[in-house]
Amino acid sequence: MLEGFSEMDALAERGFIPGMSKEERERLARSETLAIRISNIANMVLFATKVYASMRSGSLAIIASTLDSLLDLLSGFILWFTAFSMSTPNPYQYPIGKKRMQPLGILVFASVMATLGLQIILESVRTMVSNEDEFNLTNEQERWVVGIMLGVTLTKLVLMFYCRTFTNEIVKAYAQDHFFDVITNIIGLVAVLLAKYIDDWMDPVGAIILALYTIRTWSMTVLENVNSLVGRSAAPEYLQKLTYLCWNHHKAIKNIDTVRAYTFGSHYFVEVDIVLPANMALQEAHDIGESLQEKLELLPDIERAFVHLDYEFSHKPEHAQAHAL
Repeated sequence: MLEGFSEMDALAERGFIPGMSKEERERLARSETLAIRISNIANMVLFATKVYASMRSGSLAIIASTLDSLLDLLSGFILWFTAFSMSTPNPYQYPIGKKRMQPLGILVFASVMATLGLQIILESVRTMVSNEDEFNLTNEQERWVVGIMLGVTLTKLVLMFYCRTFTNEIVKAYAQDHFFDVITNIIGLVAVLLAKYIDDWMDPVGAIILALYTIRTWSMTVLENVNSLVGRSAAPEYLQKLTYLCWNHHKAIKNIDTVRAYTFGSHYFVEVDIVLPANMALQEAHDIGESLQEKLELLPDIERAFVHLDYEFSHKPEHAQAHAL
């Protein structure tokens, strides 16, 4: 809490938060773009190799992993489109920006991944109850499949650690996708080897395990991004920081009526009600409120800030009808 207050003191005294320079931010943006491009190119190459592995093995688990790689390409397009949309603002059609495009794109991708998991479960159950030919894999096919899957897994592991070095939510989504691929590739490879050396039913069982992991992982992602879209309140510690900043903004502020911060995509919208003397000139009151708004919007997690000026605090909170519903 004291560290947060110290940060607000620095913002109040200097007018900015110590951090990266403009050149450093531009360099970071170029690095994030490079990480996205490398991930997309790797997904295309690895998908082609896993298609070959599926054709060589005929394993349901490997095919399920290959379909997951196909969705990696789709996810890459979705995340690229959201990043492109957010970087091209239109103040007339989208006056408050396009920040919600980011969680919306991740939400669509997560829903597709969960749907794929359900389809894999149904196909695996159908394979287990049917009287199809026994699973068979020659030694040459085994060498090809093991080599390809190990190579794909190692590549995805390197990409996962690379993307995790960034704080951008879209790049972090790629890191989560790469980690998921590492898990699914290992499950698929183990299922193929168990099906060859122990029993055929282990191949569809491995596919079912992979599908359940898919549904669980992306269901959690859906819930996380739904909270950011519906306007969930910020943590109490964050509201304390904002209240501290508002209270120390100007000596003329007599009371702080309301401080709200709620999610708007990956950032916050902030609403603040401050109480000023009733006889204060409009120009002076306006300057205090506007400078506080600008100061709040300097915080990296805040997209927009709204400051309401009042002369008393005995009335009901603003938007009382909305809170009464």
